[in-house]
Amino acid sequence: MNPNVLQWDGAPGHYEVHYVSLTDPTSGIGFWIRYTMRAPLARAPECHLWFMAMNADGDVRLARKATFAIDRLVAEPDPFRLHLDESVLTDRGMAGSFDDVAWELSWTPTLPVAEHVHPLLQRARIARTVLCLPHPDLAVSGTVSFAGRTLELDGAKGGQAHLWGSKHGGRWTWAHCNDFADAQSRAPQPETYVDGVSVVVPRLGRDIGPSTPVVGRFLGEDFRSTSPARVLRNPSRFGLESWSFEARDGHRKIAGRVDAPHASLVGVTYDDPDGDQVWCYNSETASMRLTVLDRQSGTWRERAGLVADGRAHFEYAQRAPAEGVELLLR
Repeated sequence: MNPNVLQWDGAPGHYEVHYVSLTDPTSGIGFWIRYTMRAPLARAPECHLWFMAMNADGDVRLARKATFAIDRLVAEPDPFRLHLDESVLTDRGMAGSFDDVAWELSWTPTLPVAEHVHPLLQRARIARTVLCLPHPDLAVSGTVSFAGRTLELDGAKGGQAHLWGSKHGGRWTWAHCNDFADAQSRAPQPETYVDGVSVVVPRLGRDIGPSTPVVGRFLGEDFRSTSPARVLRNPSRFGLESWSFEARDGHRKIAGRVDAPHASLVGVTYDDPDGDQVWCYNSETASMRLTVLDRQSGTWRERAGLVADGRAHFEYAQRAPAEGVELLLR
């Protein structure tokens, strides 16, 4: 089955998101475009278009959202095509507009899908949110318009994700990057990416976690640190503007650090189907440092050092507002 296919069966208590995150290397502006639906427990379902843009200095920082009745959402599974009002998302691009924003973007799929939630957990319905990357490594071209300005994109790096579930986590962070350079030579590293999330969830009156699944591709090999045991063991420390983590998959280990400029953070809120709210802070102009190590003769040896300055994507969320960051969307 196509990993982008809509999972909603029409029942209440469900939310679903398709999004693209990317950073334009020429302007330094990052974009976060979301097509979402929510079926509350006590109200009629609805769907939404979201558009966010930001740069590291905070000179560009805006967020827009439009809400529609659920009959404006039409999903076609094969070939995948998602219509939301007059906007569309396919496996090869997206186009849409509302208010003072518009986008017409295209890409060619390359690397295979990557799933963060282990199949065992999906079948047991333990995970309250499932995240996957139908297109983890995209070079995006086209135009993006916002607030009277139009940018021409030519191979801007980003990724396209799909998530669904019944409730968001209690607190989490997320990061994605597919625009790495070698730390020494600064040579671009094609077909290389990392995408991970670290989440704390409330269970039986206490917080459990963080659970930290991480996927990626390094040195020509896919990386999947997603087994139930491994996600609990992967070290992780995160906050409003940073995340430090490690993850292992077989003979390979990665160690990463993500830093998001405070001025770039765009604050929005999410609503769970049960009516609870989450405060989310996102930057598509974060920076990342990543070390790739292999275990050889019982010793971890560095194989690659990767850097991405202002080209990584980052999100932090919690169940209360964060001090010192303006909320642009409720």
